[in-house]
Amino acid sequence: MADTPTTADIVLHGEITAIYRKDSRKVFATLIRFLGDFDVAEEALHEAFRAAIEQWPKAGIPNNPVAWLVSAGRFKAIDTLRRQQRFTSTEEITEQVHAVEDESSRDDEQLLEDDQLRLIFTCCHPSLAEDTQVALTLREVCGLTTEEIAHAYLIPAPTLAQRIVRAKSKIHDARIPYEVPERDHLHERLSSVLRVIYLVFNEGYSASSGASLTKHHLSEEAIRLARLLHELLPEPEVKGLLALMLLHESRRASRTNLRGDLIPLEDQDRRVWNREFIEEGSSLVEQSLKAGHFGSYSIQAAISAVHAQATQSTDTDWAQIVGLYEVLMQMEPSAIVALNHAVAIAMRDGYQRGLDLINELLKDKTLQDYHLAHAARADLCRRLHFRDEARLSYERALQLVRQEPERRFIEWRLSQLASK
Repeated sequence: MADTPTTADIVLHGEITAIYRKDSRKVFATLIRFLGDFDVAEEALHEAFRAAIEQWPKAGIPNNPVAWLVSAGRFKAIDTLRRQQRFTSTEEITEQVHAVEDESSRDDEQLLEDDQLRLIFTCCHPSLAEDTQVALTLREVCGLTTEEIAHAYLIPAPTLAQRIVRAKSKIHDARIPYEVPERDHLHERLSSVLRVIYLVFNEGYSASSGASLTKHHLSEEAIRLARLLHELLPEPEVKGLLALMLLHESRRASRTNLRGDLIPLEDQDRRVWNREFIEEGSSLVEQSLKAGHFGSYSIQAAISAVHAQATQSTDTDWAQIVGLYEVLMQMEPSAIVALNHAVAIAMRDGYQRGLDLINELLKDKTLQDYHLAHAARADLCRRLHFRDEARLSYERALQLVRQEPERRFIEWRLSQLASK
């Protein structure tokens, strides 16, 4: 008969599980630096935690469990590689073993942190396609399973798995360096990293399709990555992106009702907004704008901060929002930014003025298949009591929408129009 686990065993197992959730990707990132291979490092990570489960009940949890796991995983990997004759010489294996650093040293702790930053930049290398950068970041940096990522983006798991395998092969074959780029190349590479993190957040905060408005685990992971990036590289646009995500995330609890139906911003209960996120996000916006050299994320965050500072929708400073969108248009002109600018003008100068602008924008092919453009036009027509035009625009939006809560919201608006 197997021994019944004691309370101490259960507590220890819980502590190991907590360390795995908190630090496993940090251990993994450092193992990649030591071992030079994603798959070998993943296997070494699991071997290290298997060793911890076996040894820590007897020896106790070490003072620095992360460094212990790195060393254990590396030695386990070297033993495996020696058996498989993956290294070309004994000398090379010996050199690898001797390179293991003292896990109690302060320098090594900083190196462990830097390894995560290296991994993010590697997964977001510009030679990889954007969708591949997102998938690889979620898998290798965040530790999500292939099935979780495939489910989030509504693609078959085997397709995603092949994409990730090809990306790893490209990194290996092209000898893409596992490093943070030199400062001369940092801005170009940093923009790629920030874009991927924001794409992950957007899919979590407002899913592109599917039954749910949000996928909380994705937005949480994006915020975690941005916090890590900010700790290691506190550039103004990193502050801006983190601020933008925190300010958006502060509204999560008010965006849907208990049935999962969409609640527009102006109708949300602002009392349940997360004030800690709002305060942190607003502070980061101020820091970014004062630092200079900020970009579009900081301006978008400033717009979100204006919304967050209004205790009710009627208090919103639309004049300031219009001005910020005009700055954003200069930085990053696009049809979608122009659409948001037009909506802000409608709220500042009157619905008809906004509708005229949107009518002009819809002549652009970029927006003709964008459901939110038609939904915005429909909303202004509804406010102006142009019921027939509102109905036609809502119906066009309904043809294009892919997300179920948005679909239900549009259908509800149409039913309101029909009942009048």
